[in-house]
Amino acid sequence: MFVLAEMKDTVRIKPHIFHINFTGATVETLNKKFANKVVHNVGLCIALWDLKEIKDSFLFPGDGASHTVVHFRYVVFRPYMDEILVGKIKGSSKDGVQVSLGFFDDILIPSDALQHPSRFDEQEQLWVWLYEAEDEKHDLFMDIGEEIRFRVVDETFVDTTPTSPETGTEETDVLESDAKKVPYTLTGSISEPGLGLLSWWNS
Repeated sequence: MFVLAEMKDTVRIKPHIFHINFTGATVETLNKKFANKVVHNVGLCIALWDLKEIKDSFLFPGDGASHTVVHFRYVVFRPYMDEILVGKIKGSSKDGVQVSLGFFDDILIPSDALQHPSRFDEQEQLWVWLYEAEDEKHDLFMDIGEEIRFRVVDETFVDTTPTSPETGTEETDVLESDAKKVPYTLTGSISEPGLGLLSWWNS
C-alpha cells in the first residue's frame, strides 16, 4: 500500500529560514510542497523518508533565495494491483460504492464489480447483495460506515495542471473545471468470496 518513490526537485530556500540549517530547511520545504498532495503517475505523497543527494546551490539575480537540486525518497500511497485493502463505505449511488481509507477517499467499487447478484435500493440509496444459501434468501445491505474489504483492480491518474483557456472560453470556467478534476482514483472489486463487508464473513 505504501512505497518509497525516488524523486528529484529544485528546492528554493528563502533567506529568512537559513538560520534553521540547510538540511532542516530542505526537509521542511519538501514536506510543505509534497505532503498530502498527488504527484502525477507517482501517487499520494505522505512524508519525506530521506535525502539521497544535495547538489550545489545557486543564487539568481534579484532573488535572495537559494536554488538547489535535491534527490530524495518520499513515502507514497500507491497500492499494487490486486492488493487487498480494508476501508469504510462513504457513499452509494447507481454507479457503485464509494470507499474511504480515512486519509484517501477517491475509491469507487463499480456496480458491476459488486457481489452477484446485487441491486440498488432506491428508497435506502444503498446497494444490497441478494444472498442465497441452502434455499434461504437474505438482503445484505451495504450500510454507510461499514468496514469493507476490496481488491484494487485499477488506478487512474489525471493531470490537473491548469490549462490555458481556449478561444471563446472564459478563464474562470477553465480554472473551475480544472479544480473539479480528481488527480488520483482507485477502482476496487468485491465480486469474489471473502470480499465485501467484514460483517458478512465474520458471522
